[in-house]
Amino acid sequence: MENKKVGIIGVGNVGSTLAYSLASKGICSSIVLKDIRENIVQAMALDISQAANSESSHTKVSAAKSGEDLKDCEVIVITAGIPRKPGMSRDDLLLTNAKIMTSVLEDIKKYAPNSKLIIVSNPLDAMVYTAIKSTGFPREQVIGMAGILDSARMAHFVYEKLGYGAGQIECSVMGGHGDDMVPLPNYSTVAGVNLSTLLSSDDIEDIVTKTKNGGLQIVKLLETGSAYYAPAHSTSLMVESILHNKKKIYPCSVMLDGEYGYENVVGGVPVMLGSNGVEKIMELKLDATQKDLFKNSINSVKELINTLDEKFFV
Repeated sequence: MENKKVGIIGVGNVGSTLAYSLASKGICSSIVLKDIRENIVQAMALDISQAANSESSHTKVSAAKSGEDLKDCEVIVITAGIPRKPGMSRDDLLLTNAKIMTSVLEDIKKYAPNSKLIIVSNPLDAMVYTAIKSTGFPREQVIGMAGILDSARMAHFVYEKLGYGAGQIECSVMGGHGDDMVPLPNYSTVAGVNLSTLLSSDDIEDIVTKTKNGGLQIVKLLETGSAYYAPAHSTSLMVESILHNKKKIYPCSVMLDGEYGYENVVGGVPVMLGSNGVEKIMELKLDATQKDLFKNSINSVKELINTLDEKFFV
């Protein structure tokens, strides 16, 4: 395998699960883990390396001793930040995680300015904006992981409702990663058959509601954390498409520059991911209702961005 290096900053549940997934599949040649908890990150590196060896993977996993260890990373995933807790809105996380994000980005600007950044920290869309604003990187280089996760959740609820079609369910979700996301039933299929052919409008509405509350449901059940298996797997798909130039189309959070009629705001839209990061943004035809929902979603993100511009980027 040619040398393909991935950095993961923030080695909590999502970061460590992602590292394990990438290493066990042999998606990259090396992974460097960075976290403020030095003992924990060293333990994770050893544990994941040993797991990878049992899979006959050649991926080398190491703990970063300094920011310089991020040098030559093609992709850097940022999961650093405080997690959302029960009763805590995404807005509550905003300023604290923006501060954490900008401190993390200092090392990236210095040692890995050409790396593609995948942002997983919440509030997701606002953190993508923070990363672009504080680094000055082009929008193609900074991508938020949200839509793949939301689409996977929607696919789960479709399967739960139908009882068949596992592995053949393709769902699509646009908009911000939060309560105002926009599931798209008319762009969702089971083995190529549109959802509206298979399910009643009431069933579809129930699936949409469950999708919007998918993350919150897990937060409430865990009580002391949030989801990590599905987010980590979703992130691994993005890493793989970029590292191996697969040009897969996934819904991701990107800075819009005229697409769908919006600019200087981050939103979840279908994009093509390749070695250059975001290589193309797909503009779907939305009906009037979907346009209104997407507008509401964008406006929610704009509120967070306005808060950042007024209280953080001053």
